Amino acid sequence: MIVIPSIPILRGFCALQVQGEPGREHSRIADPVAMAHLWEQTGFTRIHIADLDAATGQGSNDQTILDVLASTRGEIQVGGGVRTEERIDWLLEAGSSSVVVGTRAVEDQWWIEEAAHRTPNELMIATDVRDRRVVTQGWGKHTAYDVMDVVHELSSLPIAGIVVTAVHRQGTLHGPDLPLMEDVVEAASCPVYAAGGVASVGQLRSLSDRGLAGARVAREGRHV
Repeated sequence: MIVIPSIPILRGFCALQVQGEPGREHSRIADPVAMAHLWEQTGFTRIHIADLDAATGQGSNDQTILDVLASTRGEIQVGGGVRTEERIDWLLEAGSSSVVVGTRAVEDQWWIEEAAHRTPNELMIATDVRDRRVVTQGWGKHTAYDVMDVVHELSSLPIAGIVVTAVHRQGTLHGPDLPLMEDVVEAASCPVYAAGGVASVGQLRSLSDRGLAGARVAREGRHV
């Protein structure tokens, strides 16, 4: 199982939101590029970048993303507000190893099917969850979609995997939602990656034992 550090970017800063709530940043670091270098120096070979401003439709952090891509050697997967084919192409051409698509993948099945077949194995689908229901628009919109139905429908596409974020655990360090992750792995026909609450090596082992392909950790989980 691979461990993937996450760098959420908000207004140019690294910002970890507690339970996905705007204004509840657990921490804020000025330099995302320096943070990416720190993760690399620690030995991680893949990093996740999340543009929180783009995800909520309040701007973008394109230059910061370009700076990270240009100054790192490992694989960088980028997500947040990716809702057009043009955005997917821009990120791949800029050097992203894969592009993470959330809101539109859940809300527009025809579009994500077309996008996945056009760029096979270069997209990851982000499924963000509260109480087994999918949330979209940067975790601000609650939907009626059951996560198991979404995973079952989308995991058969030619994608690199599905990232399931337990939003209710995000930034809390209370551990991942193991029952949720176990159920998702059973429902999926592609690699599944966990996010939200991971804080220890023991928790990573528990995820690995349940068949997860990887897990995302934030700055507060750097000791894992």
